[in-house]
Amino acid sequence: MLRVSELYIYPIKSLSGIALQKAQITDKGFAYDRRWMLVDMNNCFLTQREHAQMALLSQSIEKDVLRITHKTNKSSITVPLNPLPTTDRQTVTIWDDTCIAEFVSEEADGWFSEMLGLKCRLVYMPDDCRRIVDQRYAPENSVTSFADAYPFLLIGRSSLDELNSRLAESLPMNRFRPNIVFTGGQPFGEDQYDHFTISGIDFHGVKLCARCVLTTIDQETAMKGKEPLKTLASYRFKNNKILFGQNLVHSGTGEITVGDELMVLQEHVEDRFIV
Repeated sequence: MLRVSELYIYPIKSLSGIALQKAQITDKGFAYDRRWMLVDMNNCFLTQREHAQMALLSQSIEKDVLRITHKTNKSSITVPLNPLPTTDRQTVTIWDDTCIAEFVSEEADGWFSEMLGLKCRLVYMPDDCRRIVDQRYAPENSVTSFADAYPFLLIGRSSLDELNSRLAESLPMNRFRPNIVFTGGQPFGEDQYDHFTISGIDFHGVKLCARCVLTTIDQETAMKGKEPLKTLASYRFKNNKILFGQNLVHSGTGEITVGDELMVLQEHVEDRFIV
């Protein structure tokens, strides 16, 4: 039996994640997941790929605020979980997409700029923003937040266990920044999941996830290494991409909980990972 074992959100894109026991699902994905983002002075998104020090900023939800804390110096700031609408809107860029975002506050901009040692601003995606996912892979009504491309990332615990069996030093799941982790099944079984349900909500696997240098960054120290990309490249490399995990879209809203059963209704006919 397949069961949900871990749930995560990353309210501000590319900062540390928050583990949940239950998660609310909205049209854009999990509630609060990647609804905020740091941008440079050209309104272009920032991530750990270029700025590993972003890993040193942890996040927590406290009643009606999101608290961000620097893991080393313990300085912190809060921003409202449900900010009031503002007319201070700008177009921001994330990969090849542009969308409307709202600036949060000058106080937040100053704090993040000081903590990261670079000039940046914090923006929020308002509810009326609809960022459409890549239409080559997903239904036309699928939207997402400031996530790289899709509203959810699914990884099987057995997939990480299999990878760790090949490594000299085991790595934690946080290197891969999933939203949903499950137990049971074979390593990389999630590659094949086309349609499954959790707590009556439909999910569709649309694209295997191509991994980048972010997976090599220790999320506690912000130090970079060579793993897991070096090892994954030896057996999870296809079309010039290193693949680990499955991107998902969904239909419906509601709540899923750690312990819920993941029921696979349909698998892809073709083997999605044949080198």
